[in-house]
Amino acid sequence: MTPTTTAPAQVPARTRDGAAARVRRRLSGTPAGLAAIVIAVVWTVPTAGLLVSSFRPAEQIRTTGWWTFFSSPDVTLDNYRDVLFGSSSDGQLATHFVNSFVITLPSTVFVLVVAALAAYALSWIDFRGRDWIFLGIFALQIVPLQMSLVPLLSFFSQGVAIGEVQILPAWELRGAMSFTNVWVAHTIYGLPLGIFLLHNFISQLPGTLFEAARVDGAGHGTIFLRIVLPLITPALVSLGIFQFLWVWNDLLVALIFTGGDESTAPLTVRLAELAGTRGEAWHRLTAGAFVSMIVPLLVFFLLQRYFVRGLLAGSVKG
Repeated sequence: MTPTTTAPAQVPARTRDGAAARVRRRLSGTPAGLAAIVIAVVWTVPTAGLLVSSFRPAEQIRTTGWWTFFSSPDVTLDNYRDVLFGSSSDGQLATHFVNSFVITLPSTVFVLVVAALAAYALSWIDFRGRDWIFLGIFALQIVPLQMSLVPLLSFFSQGVAIGEVQILPAWELRGAMSFTNVWVAHTIYGLPLGIFLLHNFISQLPGTLFEAARVDGAGHGTIFLRIVLPLITPALVSLGIFQFLWVWNDLLVALIFTGGDESTAPLTVRLAELAGTRGEAWHRLTAGAFVSMIVPLLVFFLLQRYFVRGLLAGSVKG
């Protein structure tokens, strides 16, 4: 008697689909599209109202809502002229606009360079305590930066001393050199997240690439510059956008570490003072807010393609 075998039952296609596929189908349907449109409109209407108000006369801003502009349009550039080139009480945001660039660009570059080098070392250089260092860097992300403001400010102003022995001198920086304090502060606060993100990308690179490069006699410097950097460019751009936007929109760190000097204060510090001591000039904030938004919007839209690629890199293998 010969044994008989039965063919395995074919699994329906719907059964083979995982939870991710079902979620993807639901998010790509008509209800999800309508919900996305509603969210976009609700998110955009306040910004559109702020833009319209920035071109209205101050008296109309104080007395009527921005939607009345469409029934009786009255356009003026006085708000932008006052906040950019007016007197010190009106704004003078042009000078602070430059200060924001001076603070933001180096703070972003320093984080990208140091985070990329550290992430490569923690991913592909075998040394004792590597896992513990990475664990410590990961743990630093949950520490509120407010807890380190006083110790870091003390380090800049007083240095490091043990008893009566001065280990490190105080940073007695004046004028333009006081930007160094805020550069270092922003770099310190941005490194934990930057190293963690780049480590996830670099550690997923195929090991065969590094083995082949070592066979050809390449050292760590050559491997990093010629192999790693081109492959992680989308991740670097994504991190750069995050860091740039965070530093550009920051008020707390800049307010503390620029020393309270008007010559080094960024745009956010001046915006906080723009409405006046009693809020009597709050109409200036409509124009000042859009002046501060121009650069982040340009950065995001110009680098959007790399930003999306960086978010998706490493999410699918094969």
